[in-house]
Formats: sequence, C-alpha cells, structure tokens
Amino acid sequence: MDYELGEDAGELRTHLRQLISDHIPEGFLGACTGDPQDLATTEAFCKLLAAEGLLALAWPKEHGGGGGSIWQQTVLREEMWAHHEPRGPQYMGINWVGPALMRYGTPEQKAKHLSAIAAGDVIWCQGFSEPEAGTDLAALRTRAVPDGPDGKGWRITGQKVWTSYAQMASWCVLAACTHPDAPKHKRLTLFLLPMDRAGFTVRPIPSMLGPHHLNEMFLDGVRAFPDDVLGEPGDGWRVMREALAFERVGIARYARCESLLDRMRAALGDDWDQLPESIRASWVRALVDLRVARLLAYRAVSVQDDAAADAAASAARIATTTCDQQVAELLFDVLGPAALDSGATAPLHGAIEDHWRYAQAATVASGTIEVQRMLVARDVLGDHRR
Repeated sequence: MDYELGEDAGELRTHLRQLISDHIPEGFLGACTGDPQDLATTEAFCKLLAAEGLLALAWPKEHGGGGGSIWQQTVLREEMWAHHEPRGPQYMGINWVGPALMRYGTPEQKAKHLSAIAAGDVIWCQGFSEPEAGTDLAALRTRAVPDGPDGKGWRITGQKVWTSYAQMASWCVLAACTHPDAPKHKRLTLFLLPMDRAGFTVRPIPSMLGPHHLNEMFLDGVRAFPDDVLGEPGDGWRVMREALAFERVGIARYARCESLLDRMRAALGDDWDQLPESIRASWVRALVDLRVARLLAYRAVSVQDDAAADAAASAARIATTTCDQQVAELLFDVLGPAALDSGATAPLHGAIEDHWRYAQAATVASGTIEVQRMLVARDVLGDHRR
C-alpha cells in the first residue's frame, strides 16, 4: 500500500495545530477531569471544528461531514490524540457510532443521528461490557424480552460496567440478549437508546483513571422499540465486531506517545546528553516501535471498508497499546519521582503522570490484548471453527 497521506496533509496538520494553539489552553489533559471547564472546552472546540467541516472530516457531505478522505481523517485523528484529544468524548460518535450507522442504520436512524454527531451536538456512550462478560461479550446477560401489544418491542433489564462517558452522554449504543436459545453469536441485538429513557441509572466508578472514564449502568425494564434496533435483531455480534474495528483504528495514541517524547526531548535540552546510554537506547527503540505502530494503523485504515478487516485493526491496536506502556515506563525512568507530579508546575503540565495512569489500562480497554492476539492468530492460521 501507499503510505503517503496526501498532498494536503502538511497544510491540514499546520491548520489543526494552529486551531489547537488558539483555542485549547496550555496544560489541557482532556475532558475527563474534575474540572467542568475541560468538558466545556471540548464542546466549544467541536463546534468550531464542525463549522469548518473538520469534526466529521471523512464523512459524506449528505450526513453533515466534510466529504474528505480517510487519510485526511487520519491526519485529524493523529493531531487530536497528540494534543490530548480536544474533541473530548465526541471521538466515539465520529469514529465508530457514525460509521456503524452509515453501514447498518435505517434511513430514519441516519437522518436522526448522523447530522447531530457531525455537528458536535451529542455525546454517545457504549453499553457492551458487563460484570460477567467483559472479554467474552457474546456471553453478556442483559436481557431484552418481548413487550407490547404486538410483541415487537422489548423491555431491557441488566447491568453494564466500565462505560466511559456515561455521565456525559445523551445516547447509548447498547447490546442485549434477545435470542437466549440461539447460537452464541446470534443471541445479541444492538439498540440505540436515549439515556433519559425511564429505567436508566448511571453510577460513577472511582478509579486511578480519574472522573468519567469508568461508570456502571443499570437498566430496569428500559423500553425499546423496533426503530431503536441497529441492524437486525440477533445480528448484534457482527455489527459489534465491525464497530469495534473502527474504534481500535480510531484511537491514535501512538501520536500522543510521539508527542510526549518530542516534548520531553525539548524540555531536557542539554540534559539529554547526561542521560544513561541505556535510557537513550530505549528511547530510540521506542521511536522505532512507534513508527511500526503508525504503519500498522495506516494498514488498518487502508482496509477499513472491508467487513473482514478486524484482524488488521487488532494488529494495530496491539502495537499501539504496548507502545503506550513502553513510553510511559521510559518517561518515568527519565524523570524519576518527578514523573508522579501533576498540575501546572509538573513536567509537561502533568501530561506524563496522566499518560502513565491511562497506559496501565491500555491493554484491557476496547478488548484485551489477549483477544486482539487471538483475532490476529485466527486471521493468519485460519478460523477452524467455521
């Protein structure tokens, strides 16, 4: 494949960096903090991007997008992640909820949801993982039982866990079991549900990741209607697999790792020459591994319209998450105890401490690294279950 991002990639990067410099405060570490102003900053920035057709850059114009290429979207994605994702929780709607709607949504669902996502008007969350079904999503227990006079609706009861942005979100893509007696991968259905529908309860889960990253959701007889279904009843597993492939490619944390190394190198100045040779060798190794992760991500982007592209996405995800942890440990080795500092006076305004905390969960989020390796192995060796 051709790894050239296009003639306008440099110009687009320059423009995005200027927008970030002009509108995102120094020391910004994302929307998921204890300061409500950080979320407000991302909401305003998303409106700014949307006004220029940049928020959903690669979406078709009829859906509110910019009509750009997937490679322009890749440039946008890298710049956002390199600067601590100033789109905030909007990236979920842009990277995979929207594409899944384009592929499986009804005309009515597309009209209702896509323009709102592209305009930055709505935050989505993902109701997949459960206490008894994290890695093995096909085994989830949340039930949607037939309900209503015609039997075409459902009542959903169950619990979801580890749900990012659930306190912020107004909509949820929710997976539930509608066919308990069917084969494992034909049991599930995906629903598009408003978070203010009766029966939803959200509770935050305190963790080292900070506010908003983790929540649990309880569903007590939440009503669902036929037009809430994304795809077909019983076909939720296939839709989920493709949606998660979009998500894994969309998390360009290799760009943040490179940014942190560049900023740390600049901050060290002449002290770089005083670093032990072993640390400088590890630094070079990390840069090489980050280039590999970037190229694997580009490979996944190049085949993302292929419904069977989840193995490429998994390979990119493996490389990126391991680099996340590799760079976190390297920067801690460089700084020593000072790496634990947070706040305005900390190294890189606390970005290193923030990155290290998130990196601890990197090989679990969006599907564990073990699952990603299994998907790659099945693609290389053949899936003998078929």
